[in-house]
Amino acid sequence: MMAKYRKKPVVIEAVQFDGKEFGEYANFMPKESYFFMSGNGKTKPAHLNIHTLEGTHRADIGDWIIKGVAGEFYPCKPGIFAATYEPA
Repeated sequence: MMAKYRKKPVVIEAVQFDGKEFGEYANFMPKESYFFMSGNGKTKPAHLNIHTLEGTHRADIGDWIIKGVAGEFYPCKPGIFAATYEPA
């Protein structure tokens, strides 16, 4: 039977990816959780490959990296982050 559900209010930790190899995210998540891909600064920007529970996902510059309720990490696009989260 179909029903409506509301997301439980949960406080999460998150950091925004700035494209730097040793950015704030490097202290936020364990090294084995991601792989930094350096760019050439023009046509190929830096990004992260983050190992999530659903497989490897890409985080681009400006994306948020969220630590989930079970300690997992995953990327989130800025628009989705802004629509879903607010400062606690």
